[in-house]
Amino acid sequence: MTDLEPILSLWRELEAAGAEYVLATVVAVEGSSYRKPGARMLLAADGRRAGTVSGGCLEAEVSRRAWWLTEAGPTVERYSTADDDGDRPYGSGCGGVVHLLLERRNTAHPLLLALEEAFHAREPLAVATVLEGEHAGEREFFHGQRDAATDDPLGLRALAQNAYERGTSTETHLPIEDVKTRVRKTWIRVDYCAPRPGVWVFSAGDDARPLVRMARELGWFVVVADGRSHLATRERFPEADEVRVLPIAELPQAAPAHFNPRPTDAAVMMTHSFEQDSRVLASLLALKTPPAYMGVLGPQRRTRELLAEAALLLRLPATADRVETWLAQLHAPTGLDLGAETPAAVALSILAEMQKVLGAATGQPLRQVRTDSQTMAER
Repeated sequence: MTDLEPILSLWRELEAAGAEYVLATVVAVEGSSYRKPGARMLLAADGRRAGTVSGGCLEAEVSRRAWWLTEAGPTVERYSTADDDGDRPYGSGCGGVVHLLLERRNTAHPLLLALEEAFHAREPLAVATVLEGEHAGEREFFHGQRDAATDDPLGLRALAQNAYERGTSTETHLPIEDVKTRVRKTWIRVDYCAPRPGVWVFSAGDDARPLVRMARELGWFVVVADGRSHLATRERFPEADEVRVLPIAELPQAAPAHFNPRPTDAAVMMTHSFEQDSRVLASLLALKTPPAYMGVLGPQRRTRELLAEAALLLRLPATADRVETWLAQLHAPTGLDLGAETPAAVALSILAEMQKVLGAATGQPLRQVRTDSQTMAER
């Protein structure tokens, strides 16, 4: 869901050295493209780069030309990914056109700083950027707070605030006075950057380890939580952002002091311990706003028993209706049917379903999704 982490890592290294860099951002796509608007790549003068703006076909060409293209300031450049596009040698057969905003440190630094703060705080951010004219590269941010003290003559903050509140990215053209061209319609790109996804893995068992590794590879914020102190260790889970030892006997009453998943997070219970899973499940169900995804490893029969026990722990009647209502909120058994048998394959199936739910996707084969979309477009 995010490849921002390696970009920020390289950026911090370049900033510490006082080195120049170029940030490339996909701002528009025509036709088919591997990456969508909002994808970024950071380029260092020594040839290092982080992030991608295509499936690998454009990166070398962008790196080669970015430095002289940005000598006069930010610029939007057009790159084709078609096999036959004149004398340009970087076609890939994707058949699309990608427009990249290329900018250097003076305008990219405020953006990367804002992205870093939002990334670590796991908060959304909206950014409105001028893409052409003498104001190219100017931008405003909105992160849920008004800042009346800062001038905003171009009205960019209002655009960012609207994108933030709607949770969607967009582009528009506004009449902005340009000393060279007088008044013209100027291209504005407004990006909504969703908060970094998080996954709470309620297990420190061996089968949780591939799940944690894969989730971190996706760039997610990962918490491992378990009542077994000899298993819930940093040595066993070096990739996790946090490793917590839970006071299982004190749950669900003590839960707020020990874990606080966000409504946009995912959680999965896979301790293979009835007591642990039932107490963690009761704690999650007691939240005012539970995580967007709650998965339970194991058959539904066991999950129904866990829910009945959770009701008792919450001092509620363990009625069949209550159990079925709660069961409908869960992904139990957790994961997609991928024929998984090994711990790694099970982890893949769980993460695939989390990605589907958090990304509001269909989970269908892409060939079917594309066929359905084409059919609808032709009607």
